[in-house]
Amino acid sequence: MKKRDFKVGIIDEDDFNREVMGILENAEKGVIPETPVERVYFGDMRTFLEHITPKRLELLETLHKTGPMSVNALAKLLKRSYKNVYDDVRALEVAGLIERDEQKRIDVPWNEITTTLKLAA
Repeated sequence: MKKRDFKVGIIDEDDFNREVMGILENAEKGVIPETPVERVYFGDMRTFLEHITPKRLELLETLHKTGPMSVNALAKLLKRSYKNVYDDVRALEVAGLIERDEQKRIDVPWNEITTTLKLAA
């Protein structure tokens, strides 16, 4: 599976809506990005930190380094309980940070995850 780049951001609803409108306006003009940017946004830092905990970050890094595997194999590699790893995998799947391959193994298909945090004025 070819690795892709992924953008994670913390932006408010107004900024999100502006970005979507810009994408739609470009599409109406026939301007399609050569390489689509896959992304997920969180509305605030608290929500981001609820989804990207230190254990989940370690899970992402380990899975990226080792390649696709089952939840059971990942739990053994991380020396964590199956249930906790499964719960973390499900949360990361819902957020779009983990995918399953053709054999239903979990995978981090990203070369890079870029995170942007906009500080309040």
